[in-house]
Amino acid sequence: MRLLLDTCCIIWAISDPDALSGSAKNMIEDENAEICVSAISAAEIACASERGRIILDRHWKRWFRHYVTFNGWHIESITLEVIEEAYSLPGNFHQDPADRIIAATARLGNYKLLTADRKILDYPHVDALW
Repeated sequence: MRLLLDTCCIIWAISDPDALSGSAKNMIEDENAEICVSAISAAEIACASERGRIILDRHWKRWFRHYVTFNGWHIESITLEVIEEAYSLPGNFHQDPADRIIAATARLGNYKLLTADRKILDYPHVDALW
């Protein structure tokens, strides 16, 4: 299964696995899963760290790179194609730029998007799970 983790899932998978749903935890732990994260999640983690919304045990950049490598996750780049898709999503999608980029990445890469975000879970044009 191809999974794309949203930013909260990344943080919880590393810092608070009990915050994940049981099925989310099982999918992340599945040795056959191909797990990816969007590069935009690094920016969200940086902002959250700098604003004191999350506390990391090292600088956000080293934290992000360490855990992505440690877990064998792949990073999806933000390309022009992703930006075009993010701002051409069908139907009604909320305006958060990071969520738009993550949803677009999931759509273009044919990923199941792992998220607890109700707005994304309710959006019918992306395959989102929790």
